[in-house]
Amino acid sequence: MRKVPHRSQPLYEGKAKILLPGPDPSTLVQHFKDDATAFNNAKRATIEGKGVLNNLISEYMFQALSEIGLANHFLHRINMREQLIRKLEMIPLEVVVRNIAAGSFCERYGCKEGTVLPRSIVEYCLKDDKLADPPVSEDHITAFGWAHPQEIDDMLSLALRANDFLQGVFRAVGLRLVDFKLEFGRSVEDNGDVAIWLADEISPDTCRLWDRDSQEKLDKDRFRHDLGKVERAYREVARRLGVLPSNSALKNSGAAKKSAAEKNGKSSESIRSVE
Repeated sequence: MRKVPHRSQPLYEGKAKILLPGPDPSTLVQHFKDDATAFNNAKRATIEGKGVLNNLISEYMFQALSEIGLANHFLHRINMREQLIRKLEMIPLEVVVRNIAAGSFCERYGCKEGTVLPRSIVEYCLKDDKLADPPVSEDHITAFGWAHPQEIDDMLSLALRANDFLQGVFRAVGLRLVDFKLEFGRSVEDNGDVAIWLADEISPDTCRLWDRDSQEKLDKDRFRHDLGKVERAYREVARRLGVLPSNSALKNSGAAKKSAAEKNGKSSESIRSVE
């Protein structure tokens, strides 16, 4: 694992990740936290080891997407919780690809959970916690200037290509990709053109993943709906993908975090509700 020089204060802290300055102006360091949130931050907890697992799973996914030619922000993993990424101008949208009816989709359209959709459905949401990430149309996106028509086409194409590929990746390890969320950013190419790249993360935090045979949920829904064994589910996804770290690595990462938390007078229980 490569080292990154000493960094200054965080540039941005979200619900699950922190962004810090990278070694040069074109890069950032993305730090994965153990924090878990749901229902627009109304439900919160700390899940020990989640950040480590999401970092490793996301690294695996972005590297695999790079190999099939899908440009993304991932450069390399720095350590168990951090990765170096390209700095992009982020588009304030979440692009959701749905293969099977679940979650809010069922509530909006009266579908039974588990219904296989006749084709993959792509939805757009405005990324704004204060507004609870409302669904938006292409007309909204262009009218408010969040993205241009060609950028929407590029995001749609990339999302569907990623969906086809990721479904195969997960199917090979006995998982069904029910739905997932992607985020995108703009990158200025050497010739001055602006290109759309994948960003954020791909992990059980952003994907609904069900066991192919038992239909057991192995994703953030275990936290959302109090199903328990959240860390075990994330660990199982990492194990099937072949990226599960050794127990000693997870313990060392947890011990380091616990030491830092104790210095700040904070608890570091395995699952600590802060509702």
